[in-house]
Order: sequence, then structure tokens, then C-alpha cells
Amino acid sequence: MARVAFLGLGVMGFPMAGHLAAAGHEVTVYNRTAAKAEAWSSRHKGRHATTPRAAAKGAEFVMACVGNDDDVRQVCTGEDGAFAGMAKGAIFVDHTTVSAQVTRELAQSAREAGLGFVDAPVSGGQAGAENGQLSIMCGGSEQDYAAAEPVMAAYARICRRMGDSGAGQLTKMCNQIAIAGLVQGLAESLNFAERAGLSIPEVVEVISQGAAGSWQMQNRHKSMAEGKFDFGFAVDWMRKDLGICLSTADETGASLPVTALVDQFYKDVQQMGGGRWDTSSLIARLRR
Repeated sequence: MARVAFLGLGVMGFPMAGHLAAAGHEVTVYNRTAAKAEAWSSRHKGRHATTPRAAAKGAEFVMACVGNDDDVRQVCTGEDGAFAGMAKGAIFVDHTTVSAQVTRELAQSAREAGLGFVDAPVSGGQAGAENGQLSIMCGGSEQDYAAAEPVMAAYARICRRMGDSGAGQLTKMCNQIAIAGLVQGLAESLNFAERAGLSIPEVVEVISQGAAGSWQMQNRHKSMAEGKFDFGFAVDWMRKDLGICLSTADETGASLPVTALVDQFYKDVQQMGGGRWDTSSLIARLRR
């Protein structure tokens, strides 16, 4: 068992930190809104700290799951940042979905401070975090990954090193690119079924058994048909992720025409007031 700090207790981080405590690790948590950290420590065996630095002091591993590039920089660097509290040889594991650029920047800062760094964005949404069934795609040295992987196992269904620093984030971009087109296709299919007078449950029962089947179809078709969109990853966060994908595509020369189009469809959903709806809400703009 390890001494672990966990920074960021949102819908993902709160249960992830809980799984670490349940596995027997010694866990200290930090959250920008202190009430969430207090709530976590009242439900789980562990304590909370008032700064990332204080949480990281004495930790062998420091996990983070926050919002964006600036949030990660804030919890890592500066006088109250985690890097300032970590002892040489400790490893920082970033579960936030951010740009490969900021990952490489922070990994270099960590190396200069004698720290390890693993970028480890996750997929599986809130349900995956709560059930300890996340897919984790990692970048960093083989040594740092090998040390951190048994700790991440507390909430992982699969965990794999994809390459050096930044490779985890690049793999997460592949994940979001694939999801964007898939959810749009599902939204169009269900909306077509509605307008054609078909029964969505019956349509899904048939087509899900063939090549059209997907996790999204199996788990989201009912809530999409009912117009309920509070079951997962928010549109605001998806647009943040797709923005990273599109920016990186410009750097690499990759072509992402469908991703760019779906990003604009999510913008439409935001303008409908659906920024906090889950990503399956693409169907809502088709029903207008």
C-alpha cells in the first residue's frame, strides 16, 4: 500500500480517490472548494489538506483530476503547488484531459525537480469512475509507469502505457474523436426512427446486435429517447477536449472534418442552454 494524494474531487475524482482508500492506500485529498474535500474525508478513510503542496507532502504518488491546462498548472506549480511538496522520487499522475503541450511542459519541470510524471487521462465517464472500471491511457517513462500502475489499478478496467510523455493525452484525443462521430451518428439514427414512426426500443434491439451496436447505443438510447441528458460527460468539457483535438490536428497535419463539424453541433447545444447536459444531447438539436 502507498501514501497517495488526490487533487480534484469532481464527479470523476471523488469516486477515484474513494477507490484508492478502499484498496487500503493512505489517502490525502485536496479540492479547490474545501467543502468537497471535507465531504470526501467524512465518507472515506483519509484526510484532507488545504493546499496541493500540503496534500502532496510525504506522498509517494500524487494523482490529479482537474479541469483544464491552467488548472493542472495551478495544482502542480508555484509556492502552494504539489511539486513544491513532493519529495524526490515521488511520482505525479495526471488524470486530467489536457493538451500534450502542457503535459510535456510539466513533465520536464517534474524531471528537473527529481520527480516522476505520468500523463494518464481516463475514459469511462462518471459511471466508470464510480464502478472502478476506467480505461487509462498513459504516457511517461517505463519506470514511472511501472511504479504507478499498481496504484491506478484501484479504479482501472484497463491501464496501458502508450509511449513517452504526451502519448497518453494523444491517445485520449483518439478516444474523443471516435466518440464525437459515433454519438452524432446515433443521434441521427434515433431521430430518424422517431420521425419515421418506428419504436426506438425495437429498432435498437435489432440493430444493436449487428455492426451498428456500440456502448453508446446500449447505454444511452433510452435516455436520449426520453430527452434526459444528465448521465455523463458534459458538453462543455467535450468541447474543451475537441478543441484540443482540433488544435493538435493542425500541428500534426491530420484531417478531422467530422470532428470539426460535431464540435459545432455541440456549440449549438451550448447555445440551447445545454452546456452541462451530457454528450448524448446532440439529439436535442435535431428535434428543434
